Amino acid sequence: MAYFAVTFTFSWAIQVPLALAAQGLLATSLPLGLHYVASFGPLVAAVVVTLVTRGWSGCRELAARAVRWRAPAGYYGFAVAAPLVVFGAFVLGGWLVSGDRPDLGALGEVDYLGSLGLLPALGLWMATFGLGEEVGWRGFALPRLQAGHSALGASLVLGLFWAAWHLPAIFYRDTYRELGWMVVPVLLSVATVGPVVYTWLFNSTHGSLLLVILFHGLFDFFSVWPTKGPVGPGFVMTVLLVFWAVRVYKVYGPATLSTEEKVTV
Repeated sequence: MAYFAVTFTFSWAIQVPLALAAQGLLATSLPLGLHYVASFGPLVAAVVVTLVTRGWSGCRELAARAVRWRAPAGYYGFAVAAPLVVFGAFVLGGWLVSGDRPDLGALGEVDYLGSLGLLPALGLWMATFGLGEEVGWRGFALPRLQAGHSALGASLVLGLFWAAWHLPAIFYRDTYRELGWMVVPVLLSVATVGPVVYTWLFNSTHGSLLLVILFHGLFDFFSVWPTKGPVGPGFVMTVLLVFWAVRVYKVYGPATLSTEEKVTV
């Protein structure tokens, strides 16, 4: 609970003023680019609480997970190749249907920060919503939740906190505001199925945060690519994520969501 308290305090100290300013309830205008700083709340909380409770040795263990690269090639295929293939298929399909050449340069456009270029934009997503989130959610919280719950139960509990963490962004992020109140069931749905897949990847690789960071960063990076049609790559990848979560549950069961044992602390 200390971890969640620090996570929400750090992130919401940035997000709540952004939401109030966007709704006209705060006279001061704040740069929306601060949204990306808020993504480091889970990481900051993980480091602070680990340092207080387990000292520098605990922090070194947490850091070691973030660079743990030894894992079967198939999981790299899922974490890295799968988002690339799905995005490539989406873009190619749209090109063949419409005849309009896709603007891949738009991947370098970042909301509120303008055009950063392809590699800097990818680096930003990896650093913020990859590293910034996953060191906390999967690196710190999940092993502790799994110590007292099944892998499925731990995933669902973590998913509820993850969904709540996003709530202030509903009131200032353009992509969320465009959905209206439908954003609430959308967030809850993603919070239900997404953590199941992340837990499967984490447990299957004996706690490799690196693969989870890569998958989360790439998933978000390709999801925000702008499209003229009603369905974007983010929708397609989310639907596929739902199917994979169902498969994980049916094949591996709720106890571990994996052929391996749960990773616990």
